[in-house]
Amino acid sequence: MSRKLRLGVNIDHVATVRNARGIDHPHPVRAAEIAQAAGADGITAHLREDRRHIRDDDIERLMEILTVPLNLEMAATEEMLKIALRHKPHAVCIVPEKREELTTEGGLDVVGQVARLHPYVQQLKANGSRVSLFIDPDKKQIDAAVELDAPVVELHTGSYCDLTGDARAKELDKIQEASAYGHSLGIEVHAGHGLSYETVTDIAAIPELMELNIGHFLIGEAIFIGLDKSIKEMRRYMDEARASSW
Repeated sequence: MSRKLRLGVNIDHVATVRNARGIDHPHPVRAAEIAQAAGADGITAHLREDRRHIRDDDIERLMEILTVPLNLEMAATEEMLKIALRHKPHAVCIVPEKREELTTEGGLDVVGQVARLHPYVQQLKANGSRVSLFIDPDKKQIDAAVELDAPVVELHTGSYCDLTGDARAKELDKIQEASAYGHSLGIEVHAGHGLSYETVTDIAAIPELMELNIGHFLIGEAIFIGLDKSIKEMRRYMDEARASSW
């Protein structure tokens, strides 16, 4: 375990605003440059099948200009596999994807898709990308990730962020238990989805977690205080929480 908790900044929703007008402003690549200058440890971008936010040329430019790792989120499809194999991003996170959803609604069902996911995981690993599976905090899903020889899992924190009171506390217990379980099996454990200044503290304090990926809140907060400040403030919350857990 490491005292350092990495922050990956997801730039998808800068592209959402850009695409609303069909022009090139605000550009997600500029957001990525600001994020890495503000201390982001990596940049996350989800290239969806319908290209609703990030576009193919965004990935091209990100691979050219970034000095921090790119984490490419993608569905397990042949089209996305070819794109990932061509670009060779530092990391690839395989996520569930439905065209009708507004945002990723839950974790990947690895248990029910071991045979289908196996060639994706193996080809991406052989191509030099760190492969992550975006899953709910469930030990059975972690076991399936181990079966696939995936080096990383990212735990879905969306349910935790949406809940309150005792229900949120129970979901936090599940995330803590899954983090410890994954770590005990030799998997690197990340987390993300829906995290804000309010919700990040208890998650960041989980010592087994190595990385958080946060996007929508940071982009929204940037409207009021700027992207640089929103990222630095998130880093402060994360660092203080991590320091208190050691």
